[in-house]
Amino acid sequence: MSNSSTLSNLAPLVNGGAPVAASHASPAALKRLYSVAAVRAAARRTLPRPVFDFADGGAEDERTLRRNEQAFNEVALLPRPLNGAATRDLSLDLFGVKLAIPLGIAPTGLAGLFWPDGECAAARAAAAAGTFYCASHGSTCTLEDIAATGTGLRWMQVFVYTDRGFTREMVDRASASGYDALVLTIDNQMLGNRERDIRNGFAIPPRFGVAGTLAAATKAAWLLRMRTRLPKMTFGNYTRPGETATVGALAGRMASLLDPGLSWADVDWLRTVWPGALLLKGILHPVEATEAVAHGIDGVIVSNHGGRQLDGAAASLDALPAVVAAVDGRIPVLIDGGIRRGSDAVKALALGASCCLIGRPQLWGLAVAGEDGVRHVLELYRKEIDRVMALMGARTLRDLGPDCLSFVHARRLPRD
Repeated sequence: MSNSSTLSNLAPLVNGGAPVAASHASPAALKRLYSVAAVRAAARRTLPRPVFDFADGGAEDERTLRRNEQAFNEVALLPRPLNGAATRDLSLDLFGVKLAIPLGIAPTGLAGLFWPDGECAAARAAAAAGTFYCASHGSTCTLEDIAATGTGLRWMQVFVYTDRGFTREMVDRASASGYDALVLTIDNQMLGNRERDIRNGFAIPPRFGVAGTLAAATKAAWLLRMRTRLPKMTFGNYTRPGETATVGALAGRMASLLDPGLSWADVDWLRTVWPGALLLKGILHPVEATEAVAHGIDGVIVSNHGGRQLDGAAASLDALPAVVAAVDGRIPVLIDGGIRRGSDAVKALALGASCCLIGRPQLWGLAVAGEDGVRHVLELYRKEIDRVMALMGARTLRDLGPDCLSFVHARRLPRD
């Protein structure tokens, strides 16, 4: 088998060709996955290494990827247990909608690689948890398929492409499908150098070398679930009616549409064609946050793309305080990147974030148990946030602020 073997070549490794029902982890098995780290370990056991690394890896030396998690270790919690928090309220209002928990699902491409119709499964899980799901432009399911699940709060990720007509088309489809917010990702104007994927021979379309193919053949549960999907896998939002373009051809089309010249003028144009809530994802610099307010943006997401784009970029948590100060309460500031515990979310909220997002953890949950796995991950976060708030003496999210924190290595908040 050549090094250009694609995922579709793996399907015949499982005997037969009839559809096989997706296997689910038992409730007892999920219960044993007592933390997000345990879910990640289970996903690593479940997935072929190139597929796991596709989600788990970052750009180049992965310094930003590691720093995203390490930054939380430099912030300590200062509890005030005598405040008394016998009951806790984890809810918040965001863009006029009440969320049950201060955590939503960030856009992650090709979720259907981890579980059949993975995006629809994750959207249902988010709705069950009382929070939002942000669909990726690179979903395997179409944005209309996700909307057809009838789930609650839905956001849609978009890029501003060189073909503005195609961008407008995506915006119009999101509007027609009832999406509540549009998330413009601004840090993907050219693709990052993801060296794990290069080392593994993984690409879009996914390709395995000989060793990767043999490794994939040992992942029977994943193969059973995916064997009828792999040959047909595509980027749902980029296919035309009746089109039979391969995922590789579509990936090439997507890459050719990326616009390194993205500017505030393009943001202004997008603001004119989308009347709903509009967020910018990929904000790290406080000046850019101030500009976002001036340009009529409704919210910003402090993010470095999970360390998958610019290696050496600031960790999201490191950048958060200055962005919060620059925005000065005028619009919500959200954050993603490295949030692996409920205590991480609490620290981000105390530093001024309105809400947190997770990407990789929900993919790990998908890989283990589909919708049930994502529900389990969100419930882990909910329980941990609730427990931390109880131990902190915080009854509501409004009780969390910088006075709840201590900074290791003389870390300081910006002065007024």
